[in-house]
Amino acid sequence: MNSKTLKVMILYASYGNGHYQASKAIETVFRRKGVTDIVLLDLMAQAHPLINEFTKFVYLNSFKTLPSIYGWIYNATRKMQSETALLRLINSFGTSTLLQAVTSFDPDLVIHTFPQLTLPRLLKKTGMSIPLINIITDFDLHGRWLHPEIHRYYVATDDLKQEMKDLGIPEERIMASGIPIQPDFNRIQQESSHLNNLLHKNKKTILLMAGAYGVMQGNHDICEALTSSSQYQLIVVCGRNKELYRQLNDRFGNRPDVHIYGYINNVADVMTMSDCMITKPGGITLSEAIECRLPLILYRPVPGQELNNALYLQRKGIAAIAHNVDSLMVQINSMLHDETRFQEIQHKINDLRKPEAAEVIVNDIMEQCFVTS
Repeated sequence: MNSKTLKVMILYASYGNGHYQASKAIETVFRRKGVTDIVLLDLMAQAHPLINEFTKFVYLNSFKTLPSIYGWIYNATRKMQSETALLRLINSFGTSTLLQAVTSFDPDLVIHTFPQLTLPRLLKKTGMSIPLINIITDFDLHGRWLHPEIHRYYVATDDLKQEMKDLGIPEERIMASGIPIQPDFNRIQQESSHLNNLLHKNKKTILLMAGAYGVMQGNHDICEALTSSSQYQLIVVCGRNKELYRQLNDRFGNRPDVHIYGYINNVADVMTMSDCMITKPGGITLSEAIECRLPLILYRPVPGQELNNALYLQRKGIAAIAHNVDSLMVQINSMLHDETRFQEIQHKINDLRKPEAAEVIVNDIMEQCFVTS
């Protein structure tokens, strides 16, 4: 089989944008290598659109209204094994849609960027044989990702690889590749961009990411606190949240040290201009920041994978956690005005970086014995 005849199916979910971004990064690299027969499938959205919209609504609103309950459920099920009744139920969703898609497309391999592992049981039931690959998109490991029928796992860190080995997963099935972000993410920058010309060279630049679906609370208070200091200038990215953009622009848009944007394509550009970033700890955003060697303030992480991501990066010495605006300001002042600490953080970021993860993953997939060239 050569690369032009290779057929790849990538299964993702639209709970936030991270799983889709990881899928697109992998797709981009495959296409660069001549693999063009690729299908991306949002299984739950395709199979159960009403259930999908309801669970997305519950998931996103749990961040705002019941974060402790979401965190309790996440951590209580974290070590759940693939054959438990609950996981068998969860993984039964989308079976008929997936069977139809697999039968129609006839993929040579299937990649999961979201832990909806419907396929292992389906393959066993039908007798089909397709290599299955999981790309774990957080710095934390949940039992939903694990299944004995998965041929290969790609994980964010060497620590995650060791954790999986400790659970009995053979080392040869695990690669500490990093989380895939768009290839060339940090290579192409707009050196003479309009924003760069607006920034003061003698002020520290703080990047505030409002969070997927606008779920990061306290944006107004953060902006107010940061703009009260003449030492800082602020770049705010609101993403696709038009209402948040309008509110912040109305309130802070006339301040010379505040630059407010909606959705932007040049994320690497603004990260590279910044001295630190305030964000929610989603796996993709964290990986992009690490690629840009950008120190992190993780604001009010929600219990569950967010908090676990944040705690891991805090233990590694590359991020600080803030639960309110006062502690946020203390962390920023400490990070940006202690040059020794700042340099130490950047050295520790270098230790954690996994450059070109998408390229590494695709190269490894194409070198494996189950995809011969």
